[in-house]
Amino acid sequence: MEIQKSAEGGVTTIKLKGEIDLHGSPVLREEFRACAAEKAERLLLDFTDVSYIDSSGLATLIEYVRESGAYDGKLALFGLQKKVRTIFDLVRLNELFVIKDSREEAVAAIAGA
Repeated sequence: MEIQKSAEGGVTTIKLKGEIDLHGSPVLREEFRACAAEKAERLLLDFTDVSYIDSSGLATLIEYVRESGAYDGKLALFGLQKKVRTIFDLVRLNELFVIKDSREEAVAAIAGA
């Protein structure tokens, strides 16, 4: 898994590429810890190039939601491929996460949140 991080206008974006699985989750967890340490108020996850996520990846996302709640951080995901989106829907995490089709929609969803 590859990660690219950028920040612009008070929004931090993490672009993910590859599979978020048992091997990639620890890398993502470290990136989330850095975001929590920075108290990133608005975080976007770009899933455009993510082909798979397993339970360890989902657990890592949930951990970050809990951590960021301490400073009222907002998280939104966008660009999920159909099979990745299906995983979120099956385990009903679409009810926990803000999931949008585009970056613009994701920014708008957490801007006023």
